[in-house]
Amino acid sequence: SFFYLFLGVCGDEFSILRSPQSVIFRDGSWPIPGERIPDVAALSMGFSVEEDLSWPGLAVGDLFHRPRATVLVTVKGVDKLALPTKGVSYPIENAVPFSLDSVANAIHTLFSEETPVVLQLAPSEERVYMVGKANSVFEDLSVTLRQLRNRLFQDNSILSSLPLNSLSRNNEVDLLFLSELQVLHDIASLLSRHKHLAKDHSPDLYSLELAGLEEVGKRYGEDSQQFKDASQILVDSLQKFADEMFNLYSGNAVVEVVAVKAFNSPLTRKTRSILQSSQSETDNPYNLAYPYNYNYSVIFNIILWMMIGLALAVIVISYNLWNMDPGYDSIIYRMTNQKIRMD
Repeated sequence: SFFYLFLGVCGDEFSILRSPQSVIFRDGSWPIPGERIPDVAALSMGFSVEEDLSWPGLAVGDLFHRPRATVLVTVKGVDKLALPTKGVSYPIENAVPFSLDSVANAIHTLFSEETPVVLQLAPSEERVYMVGKANSVFEDLSVTLRQLRNRLFQDNSILSSLPLNSLSRNNEVDLLFLSELQVLHDIASLLSRHKHLAKDHSPDLYSLELAGLEEVGKRYGEDSQQFKDASQILVDSLQKFADEMFNLYSGNAVVEVVAVKAFNSPLTRKTRSILQSSQSETDNPYNLAYPYNYNYSVIFNIILWMMIGLALAVIVISYNLWNMDPGYDSIIYRMTNQKIRMD
């Protein structure tokens, strides 16, 4: 199981909180394009990407020992999080919305028979996507706003142990923020009951999107004491969650956090329209060929060596047929000659 624990962007900054020795992130201030963050996650897990990533922040590492899980936490509406200095951070260039769907698809394709854990969750939007063993592990996880509110007021919730300071348990905005922290706690707690899933050979993927801090900033203002307290509580909760998940996967996990003030554009899916055919002449005035797919070399080698093998087979068969002695090599002629002699 592969595990990325936190991709972090703090004030458009990408931070690595924890990572195993097999994944090497270099110290430096190299900017990472926002749309390439999923590619960083894929490459760290040992998957290939369609377009080469020429970013010096990620080294090759150990190709034979990949992390068993990935957890990517996106924090919206904050300029900077006071994350621990022991991690590695990189500025984000062009902070656009991204999705780990490509990484999830790669896991499904390569490890379909092993049913790895794939969990993608945005509590404030009630958006959840669970595949494989995640359905059984996290079947009790609160995902709707009503479930999250009820979960907070149970006896074993974080409200009994978390210092709220200026935050209130009677305000809906504060409760939304706290419910997201409750989700982090519950994910680690539920996974700890199924520790065997963190020791199998299939990679696991966790993608979480937190918008509670953004709502606190809109409600009270970013200079308010509530926003400052919420930011500190979030940092402490993220670090605790990272340590718990990192330990559950026996240290074979990458921890990353993404924090952005605001995305430059809404998240859109790539689609193709038949109307695009009329634009092809202006987009490609010189009639240049399109870049080939990364599978081209594989398909080319399969077809090439198959044709060479067939050609050699035809030559060998033709040569043997040409030099065959009909009276000795062919059973047809031998049976005919024997019958003639008997007559």
